[in-house]
Amino acid sequence: MALLAVGGLLWGAALLWGGAAACGYESCPVTKPNMLNVHLIPHTHDDVGWLKTVDQYFFGVRNDIQHAGVQYILDSVIPELLADPSKRFIYVEVVFFARWWGLQTEATRQAVRQLVTEGRLEFVNGGWCMNDEAAAHYSAVIDQMSLGLHFLKETFGECGRPRVAWHIDPFGHSREQASLFAQMGFDGFFLGRIDYQDKANREALREMEQLWRASRSLEPPAADLFTGVLPNGYNPPMSLCWDQSCSDDPVVDDDSDENNVQSLVAYFLGTASAQARHYRTNHIAMTMGSDFQYENANLWYKNMDKLIKHVNAQQLHGSHVHVLYSTPSCYLWELNQANLSWSLKHDDFFPYADGPHQFWTGYFTSRPALKRYERLSNNFLQVCNQLEVLAGTQATTGPYGHSSSYQLRKAMGVAQHHDAVSGTAKQHVTNDYAKQLSVGWDACQVVVSNALASIGGSKENFVFCTYLNISVCPLTEAAHTFEVVVYNPLPRPVNQNIRLPVNGSHYSVTAPDGQVVLNEVIPVSSFTQGVRRDRGSAVNELVFQASAPPLGYSSYTVSKVPSRNRAPSKLLKRLLDPTLPGKRSPSWGIQNEHLRVLFDPQTGLLKEIQNLDKSISLPVSQNFFWYNASAGNNDNSQASGAYIFRPNNSEAFPISKEAHTSRVKTQVVQEVYQNFSSWCSQVVRLHAGQPYIELEWTVGPIPISDDLGKEIISRFDTDLQTDGRFYTDSNGREILERRRDYRATWNLSQTEPVAGNYYPVNSRIYIKDQKVQLTVLTDRSQGGSSMADGSLELMHDGLVVRGRHLILLDTAESSAEQHRLLAQQEFMAPQLVLTPGGGPPYQPGQPSLKQFSALRQALPSNVHLLTLAQWGEPDSILIRLEHQFERGESVNGSLPVTINLMNLFSTFKIVTVQEMNLAANQKKEDVRRLNWQSGTGTAKNQSVRKLDPTRITLQPMEIRTFLAEIQQEFPR
Repeated sequence: MALLAVGGLLWGAALLWGGAAACGYESCPVTKPNMLNVHLIPHTHDDVGWLKTVDQYFFGVRNDIQHAGVQYILDSVIPELLADPSKRFIYVEVVFFARWWGLQTEATRQAVRQLVTEGRLEFVNGGWCMNDEAAAHYSAVIDQMSLGLHFLKETFGECGRPRVAWHIDPFGHSREQASLFAQMGFDGFFLGRIDYQDKANREALREMEQLWRASRSLEPPAADLFTGVLPNGYNPPMSLCWDQSCSDDPVVDDDSDENNVQSLVAYFLGTASAQARHYRTNHIAMTMGSDFQYENANLWYKNMDKLIKHVNAQQLHGSHVHVLYSTPSCYLWELNQANLSWSLKHDDFFPYADGPHQFWTGYFTSRPALKRYERLSNNFLQVCNQLEVLAGTQATTGPYGHSSSYQLRKAMGVAQHHDAVSGTAKQHVTNDYAKQLSVGWDACQVVVSNALASIGGSKENFVFCTYLNISVCPLTEAAHTFEVVVYNPLPRPVNQNIRLPVNGSHYSVTAPDGQVVLNEVIPVSSFTQGVRRDRGSAVNELVFQASAPPLGYSSYTVSKVPSRNRAPSKLLKRLLDPTLPGKRSPSWGIQNEHLRVLFDPQTGLLKEIQNLDKSISLPVSQNFFWYNASAGNNDNSQASGAYIFRPNNSEAFPISKEAHTSRVKTQVVQEVYQNFSSWCSQVVRLHAGQPYIELEWTVGPIPISDDLGKEIISRFDTDLQTDGRFYTDSNGREILERRRDYRATWNLSQTEPVAGNYYPVNSRIYIKDQKVQLTVLTDRSQGGSSMADGSLELMHDGLVVRGRHLILLDTAESSAEQHRLLAQQEFMAPQLVLTPGGGPPYQPGQPSLKQFSALRQALPSNVHLLTLAQWGEPDSILIRLEHQFERGESVNGSLPVTINLMNLFSTFKIVTVQEMNLAANQKKEDVRRLNWQSGTGTAKNQSVRKLDPTRITLQPMEIRTFLAEIQQEFPR
């Protein structure tokens, strides 16, 4: 049926059922209390890129790759719904729906609004995409969910607000994701994929549905979320797929030799009965749809109509099965009304395996360059968001053009998809994700330039050097004088080690207050020269430490100093003699005020770390190893790949048993260069005053000429007694204890001893004993594990990839105070913007501002400014304040803290403020989540505190979200 007829269908529908019905739970169909109610859930699962790009999927091009066209799905479903008030449909991926919505006539839009108002077109989940749960950082998850939910609220009002979270395809499920969903106001959460052993156990115990207590810090039920596992992933039962992409027989109920009603009804009743044995109520759900289905919705609905008619007719003959069109929220409502007590879950659903040799742990690491680019993009987006608020309209319209953060917000929303940041999309799709991020960067560079000119008072030629990690920046390589603007997005002052490619040998660096800053010039390493190839010409690197105020910037002036004709170069003398292994002293290493790092004189490998402040000495051996990737064997044909990690045995082979080393020692930085092979190297670095060790690793291209697939790891071996335990973060927030060869909710039969012990490491992994903790922070998501007591490892992948690990050694009781702040500084790193200087005033007579802070005072160290962004109108902003410590992990950091929001910012005045839920799509005072009973009783939703914006109290791990109207006060 063509959409041209939508207007007529809408009028006809209004006559049929006479006016608007309520949305939400009030719109749910009537069920039969004394029967088994089978909820048919018509749905489509539309990947936001995978085998095809987002646009290719939407428009339906490149069907030679995969037949899929999202626009036709919505075109086809809407008339079916309008023609029959009993029919229902759910939709998930807002990036596709928003694109389709923008192409519709007003008549079609009115028809769709009516369907949403009646609860017959129901949005579930509601994010820009259905995000990955292993590699996605909580900040980006919140942003992408908020982006989609904001569109639904603006377009459909309260009836567009989803009640149910729906992650039917992500490859494992994190506890933090459930916590975030609960804080966004969702009543329930449905999953498609869980471990095959876990699922079999749950089916036997009838625990396919339970209450997930997703935080050990937040007071129940703040992070409690009712969670159900769907019976067939997200597919229909076998033989009941009626899409044009399926080959199952249709329902034939005419007078024909092909009539199959009797056999089909009998099969359906048997299937429903078998499914019901695994669930606890007289309600079960069947997902009627799959990937990109419903391009011809009539096929589905015509057959489901017949199925419903003929199955329900059997009630006259004693059947107790009732079939109906439904939605996830209506199914959830019936479960809630059953008034049962549900078991509690406290851990997560990682790692996921769908067979004995299919552990989906490879994607924790796959496409590490994209994973890093996504992380950097989120960092830059937060800077862009903040400056868009701080400079007001002059950020979006100014001397550098017209722009906004919206392009990068959308690109970041797409990048969270479970085939994007996960690294599991095809190469041309991955290229498209990166392209969209790049377009977003370009737009935000205009915003940042406009804002810095406006605030700083001068129109400079701002330069964004995005290849500093390989020492490439044309401005600093060529200029005799330049400015370095260090913008700090954190709400506390930070010190940042600056490293810039230069071609001179002597420079002066001047701080904003005119003080001379200690600096050093060191040669560009051969490692870096090999990676950058012909993209830069700098022979040296200028290194100094900069300080930046909270939510503000400092501008440093760098000037080249004429050479003093010291012969030979002082630089070369800093490189200690490249003596062979075995000729060095036993204490060969580097140290600063806080740490000493020692290397084995025989092998050149790291051998010991000493915390000088705490008098801790820990033997630590670090090296690079490789697992031989399986190509399949007699046990199973499964090969190791982008999704699934499968080594062919448990042995890890060293890339080399020794490293060729050299060393640089200056007042600013000390470095040991380790060369393990032609394709694997590392710099061990200590900056002055820095209480952590930096390992800058470069891996690739991994050799394959020997026809052996290689999974590369960096492994740390210590003598810590760890009892099979190690710890990883959940999406960058709370920490979960992991135990080797163990699952908390079932007796594990371990069939892959390496891959089956790998977990996602979003920001940190650590091991500890009763006294000492060794923590490794990552700069992107990776897979990690502890394959032996006292050991931890992180996986690398890619053609040529460079990254950083930050190493902390401290007491177990004090480590959180370090890793919490350092992980946040790594994630929200200062943004460098360079300029040759000397630009004209922004306004006539306006002085230039060398230093600026948008806060009246720094926030306490346990409080993070998670979000500062425009929200709708220019004077409407979104603020999220976050307590970044868990309950009990730090003596001081875990204490509650109170903030005066009204006196926090210096560039604007808050006129009105309203507290919202985490996604900012519902007032906090209006949140009414369903109550669920557990074995420990019913945790009632707590009454909302009366908002006093001068006293915002944050408990451990609490995020509070505010929508504020502001008045700009920054002098222009």
